[in-house]
Amino acid sequence: MTTSYSTYPASSKPVMNKPLLVIDSSLLLAVIGLSLLGLVMVGSSSVSIADESTGNPLYYFWRQLVYVLIAFSALFLTYKIPLKFWSRSGLVLIFFSLLLLLLVFIPGLGKQVNGSTRWINLGLFSLQVSEFVKLFAIIYMAGYLVRHNDVLRKYSSGFLKPLGLLSIIVFLLLLEPDFGAAVVLLATTMGMLWLGGAKPGQFLLVIMALMSLLALLAVISPYRMQRLTTFLDPWGDPFNSGFQLTQALIAFGRGEWLGVGLGASVQKLFYLPEAHTDFLFAVMAEELGLFGGIVVILLFAFIVFRILYIGFQAEKHEHPFGGYLAYGIGLWIGLQAFINIGVNMGVLPTKGLTLPFMSYGGSSIVVMCIAVGVVLRVNFETRQYDRYNHRIQREVAV
Repeated sequence: MTTSYSTYPASSKPVMNKPLLVIDSSLLLAVIGLSLLGLVMVGSSSVSIADESTGNPLYYFWRQLVYVLIAFSALFLTYKIPLKFWSRSGLVLIFFSLLLLLLVFIPGLGKQVNGSTRWINLGLFSLQVSEFVKLFAIIYMAGYLVRHNDVLRKYSSGFLKPLGLLSIIVFLLLLEPDFGAAVVLLATTMGMLWLGGAKPGQFLLVIMALMSLLALLAVISPYRMQRLTTFLDPWGDPFNSGFQLTQALIAFGRGEWLGVGLGASVQKLFYLPEAHTDFLFAVMAEELGLFGGIVVILLFAFIVFRILYIGFQAEKHEHPFGGYLAYGIGLWIGLQAFINIGVNMGVLPTKGLTLPFMSYGGSSIVVMCIAVGVVLRVNFETRQYDRYNHRIQREVAV
């Protein structure tokens, strides 16, 4: 029995309207575990800067606690939204993404931090647009892969059309500039196209064009070139361009196997910039050691594997929209975690990317939890559809 990308057969609706009791507890617990550990580390890593700037050592901790509560409330609300809603909203969401990206350039509305205009100032809090844009792009791409899968597999136009629209979004991200978000967005959508059946030759041409573009951007933007050269040899200028990376590496060295103890980090005492945001993993490695770092990496690996497995099960049960949606979210979380941890360890050039579920910031954790809520909904509808099929088979057998 087949089903459309947007919903299941009408006869299964009574099953779908039953109370939402089916939830992937292992995935949810792993996300909760990372979020709580992140909350603790935000509190620990931000004590000095919070006391210096606000007079309240736990200022960022309390704010992050509010963000976590909002995020998980959003997760459970999203879990109750049928996938049919998302499948019908893809094109609207992608144009809404363009609007959001344009709004950050309006004087007085866009907020600039460290030379980048990535936020919309809403008074009590700021909205980081790129986090929402990544999720909306994945939803749009999942719908596109279902609607135009045959064209994608047979013709180059099916491969290039979505990239044309997404290239506008990437261009606006680079104008902010938000190089890290642009890389994650492109890599995630390219991965979805690969899983959707695009031809290998098409990727080769696009990858060559992207590499040429990135090389050009690095050459014409002095600060990007400086980041690349600093990444290759941070100790060549440890008190200027290489300061942040060398301090992160010192944090890893001090942590050794079991860490110096929770709250005992030295690097967070104004040595390591952005200790509670981009470089939270380095402070955590200093305080909890190699053991703590491995636990976090294993939790991320489990989350990504579980999400991809949910996507595989959805596709297997003839629910391609849910499958592609889960694939995209799994790739996104995995790529962003990999890049953030790689930057902290000095194996990748510095990017302004948060560590999913852990770094300080409301937009990041709220959007990530919404994404997990969508995946949990994919799992729910897949299981309900599977139960429906079994029920029909039993009735036919009788």
